[in-house]
Amino acid sequence: MTTVQIEYCVPCGFLNRAEDVQHALLTNFGQELEAVTLRTGDHGVFTVHVDDEKVFDKADDEFDVDEIVRSVRERL
Repeated sequence: MTTVQIEYCVPCGFLNRAEDVQHALLTNFGQELEAVTLRTGDHGVFTVHVDDEKVFDKADDEFDVDEIVRSVRERL
């Protein structure tokens, strides 16, 4: 099964964003995912990995929950 890891910057206050993405993924894909985990980070990090493949990086893309969901869907 597929696993998703969301790494977010704690000092930047990105926990709410991470929880929004986690909620959207679990709502949309539920039982298709083995886990959607949150990993703490720093230095402005906000990334989403699907089975160790990066599908979103705040450094490269504008934050958009719907786009992240689409990127995950493509890998399921």
